[in-house]
Amino acid sequence: MDTNLVYIIVVAAIGIVSFFIGWFVNSKIGQNKISSAEERSKKILADAERDAAAIQKEKLLEVKDEWYRKKHEFENEANQKRNKLQAYEKQIDGREENIDRKVELLNKKEKEVQSLQKINETRAKDIEQKNQQLDQMLIDENLRLERASGMSRDEARKLLLDNLLDSVKTEASQSIKDIRDKAKEEAKKEAQKIIVQAIQRSAADHAVETTVSVLNIQSDEMKGRIIGREGRNIRAFEAATGVDVIVDDTPEAVILSGFDAFRREVARMSLERLIADGRIHPARIEEVVAKVKSELEEEILRVGENTLLEVGLPGAHQEITKHIGKMKYRTSYGQNLLQHSIEVSYLCGVMASELGLDVNLAKRAGLLHDIGKTVDRSIEGPHAIIGLEMTRKYNEHTIVVNAVGAHHDDIPMEHPIAALVQAADSISGARPGARRESVEGYVKRLEKLEELAKSFKGVQSTYAIQAGREIRVIVEHDKVDDAMADQLAHEIAHKIQQEMEYPGQIKVVVIREVRSVSFAK
Repeated sequence: MDTNLVYIIVVAAIGIVSFFIGWFVNSKIGQNKISSAEERSKKILADAERDAAAIQKEKLLEVKDEWYRKKHEFENEANQKRNKLQAYEKQIDGREENIDRKVELLNKKEKEVQSLQKINETRAKDIEQKNQQLDQMLIDENLRLERASGMSRDEARKLLLDNLLDSVKTEASQSIKDIRDKAKEEAKKEAQKIIVQAIQRSAADHAVETTVSVLNIQSDEMKGRIIGREGRNIRAFEAATGVDVIVDDTPEAVILSGFDAFRREVARMSLERLIADGRIHPARIEEVVAKVKSELEEEILRVGENTLLEVGLPGAHQEITKHIGKMKYRTSYGQNLLQHSIEVSYLCGVMASELGLDVNLAKRAGLLHDIGKTVDRSIEGPHAIIGLEMTRKYNEHTIVVNAVGAHHDDIPMEHPIAALVQAADSISGARPGARRESVEGYVKRLEKLEELAKSFKGVQSTYAIQAGREIRVIVEHDKVDDAMADQLAHEIAHKIQQEMEYPGQIKVVVIREVRSVSFAK
């Protein structure tokens, strides 16, 4: 027990001694570390102070360098601005000198202008005086010229204006000729092509109508029965039909004369039936004539319907159809009106097709263009206007109505189809043998044509040739030049269109020639 106690005490003593030794050693070591740390800190501070001093010197040097650099730049910039200011000052000085010189120059010019104004005023007075003298001289000269020439001032002015007018007319005629020639060149080929194609594709035969119909009979004995006792049968027949019956020495023939083809046809058919029946007396004549008229009225309607089918047009109003059928018994200058209208319809259709227009409207306008000629003669007015009113009344297309009314220029044309109808009408009427007229009317028309052309100034003589389809005008070469000759041809053609009525077209040819004649003796 004591041993353990001693052991414990020894161990405790060792531990206490070890503690104190360790504490002492540690305190020494700590003091050494503190001392070394203080030395290191002092060294670091010393180094830091050295570095700071070095950095401060370096920064001071940099600041000085920067300051010197900025100073140098500022001095350079200031020098540049100073130089610019000096240059501006020099420019201003130069401008001031220029202004001074200009002011001096202006003053000098002002003085010169003032002097010139005085000179001009003096000259103006001189000129005014001279003008007054010239005016007086002109008055005196004009009086002398009037006395010498025997012409007054107005007469001389009129002569001068006439000369100027002739000169202007010549220049205008040349300009118009050039423009017209150019237009003709552009349109001639296409127009010729279209018209020639239309004519070639619509070749029609023409039979010249007459004003008489010849009825063949079996024997001359029938002539007595036609005349009747004391002529009562023939008088009753003429009264019922409105046709003259000519019974002469012509063997086995009776002649029916009348300008109305429809009445002649009624008379012909009625007389054929009376002769075949053998009963010829006034009552029977009236009965047969009335029956034939009724049958022909129905035939007229069928003819109109067949005509519309022939030209390929849709149906029309019944009254329009009847008037189309009546065309079969109407003539124009000896040309059958129905055949003429059908031909015009075909021509219009062909030309409209070539030009890209409505073919049906063109054909319809061509077929109806002369429908006004089928109206009763008691209605007065141009047949074109009558046809216009009729087609408008029965609700035809406005283009057709205008074409019917405008094909003789009675109203203005509103559509190209109207021009086609006018052209086709002229083409159909101008065919050789298509139309005829009385000798008296023909001669009067030629005389009027020649007189109309001769009424123009400078025309020497006129000659109507080719059945009145061409007029040749001989002009005086010293009064009409080449340019005026072309203009004269167009003026004559225009006057013919305005003042004359004629079938087809009339060609105007102006001839100007110079003949120099001398005799060797």
